[in-house]
Amino acid sequence: MTSQDDDFRAAFERVGAWIDDYYNDPLRYPVLSRARPGDLIAALPAEAPLEGEPFERIFADFERCIIPGITHWNHPRFFAYFAISAAKVTVLAEALAAALDVNAMLWRTSPAATELEDVTLGWLRRMLGLPDSFHGIVYDTASIGGFTALAAAREALGLDIRARGMAGRSDLPALRVYVTEHTHSHVEKAAIALGIGRDNVVAVAVDENFAMLPGALARAIDDDRAAGRLPMCAVATVGTTSTTSTDPVGAIRAVTRERGVWLHVDAAYGGPAAILPEFRWLLDPAHDADSIVVNPHKWLFVPVDLSVLYVRDPELLRRTFSLASDVLVTFESCVHNYMDYGLQLGRRFRALKLWFALRSYGVRGMQARLRAHIAMAQELAGWIAAAPGWEIAAAHPLSVVCFRYVPDPALDPPAVDALNLAIMDAVNATGEAFLSSTRLHGRLVLRIAIGNERTTRDDVRAVWELLARAAGVR
Repeated sequence: MTSQDDDFRAAFERVGAWIDDYYNDPLRYPVLSRARPGDLIAALPAEAPLEGEPFERIFADFERCIIPGITHWNHPRFFAYFAISAAKVTVLAEALAAALDVNAMLWRTSPAATELEDVTLGWLRRMLGLPDSFHGIVYDTASIGGFTALAAAREALGLDIRARGMAGRSDLPALRVYVTEHTHSHVEKAAIALGIGRDNVVAVAVDENFAMLPGALARAIDDDRAAGRLPMCAVATVGTTSTTSTDPVGAIRAVTRERGVWLHVDAAYGGPAAILPEFRWLLDPAHDADSIVVNPHKWLFVPVDLSVLYVRDPELLRRTFSLASDVLVTFESCVHNYMDYGLQLGRRFRALKLWFALRSYGVRGMQARLRAHIAMAQELAGWIAAAPGWEIAAAHPLSVVCFRYVPDPALDPPAVDALNLAIMDAVNATGEAFLSSTRLHGRLVLRIAIGNERTTRDDVRAVWELLARAAGVR
């Protein structure tokens, strides 16, 4: 063994010890970074070093300069946005994937990377109760999965856009995409990138639970057809970002099937809950959808980034994107060359960390953690509903609770918004927890998302006590 090997082993052990300490003492850092804009830029030199530097110096600067500017998403009291977590075993998988440095673009560039993706996404599909007619592909995020699904929906229309494009075509009607005001913004971004345009993303009305009204969708599609526009895709959400509301996927599918419109189901957050038999109803109506996206990096304890798109017609998806130079042409049969199923040519070995997670926890272990998160959210909602002046702002079937503090019904809405914003800022300033807000019916509400595998009832109780203290309640 050379001195260079010794140096690497020592450095790896140092990093491993740091990671172990990080997991074992999660409360030692403020959840929300206290850094100010420009702090890191000011702390680092403007140019790269001319000569290489020793690891100890680099790692010292990691601790001195980088860590103070980290908002700790992998923290049991991170309750903002969608709480996530990287389980310890998946960190090991990421290290192995980095060491192998696989580019999983073709089957032959690493057969195990491709075939593990096939196998692992088959496991996940069956855990979710989805039929075998769906084929899964790993992408980085649901944003790219959604973009890919919309591109396939456009290709399915048979408009020869792959060859002729969209610009300058008098024969091409406006293409229409149907969402609600609670659909994630990545769908609108995809419409921009695909040349469909924001004006052709139609917001369908919702009910009192923020779920799409199928009748309103039917009318929107029929009105567009009557006006000479071409309906392309409807997007139903299972677990919206603001409230985790769920659109009536079955009724929406009946509308889209009758009218020949692609149905994409965004189940990025809510989908993993279907692993629980009591929540299988979330995805059961999606069995006839054309595409479904779920994010294991949101609620299945693998590190960002890993999103899965399931499609009913993988050949259509391959036809949408397949394009290879001569150097990449291969002749193996009955294999998947995953560079043909999306924009990316280069692809990381992402399936490895999901495989590690599923094997380490098992189905029952995953189920136990999801049930615990949902139970903690329901208990939190009970504390909020029982406390004077506090009110629940939306249904909370999963692990997200929306609420606000209204101590006096006579307060005007802007004053209530300002009060709740001040409460949130006070909690976040403590460094002990981090939560975020959203707007429902135009009013600001607070929002707690539970999703870290290490979050306990004590963590949830702690943030509730911080909220009460910030509101002046003893």
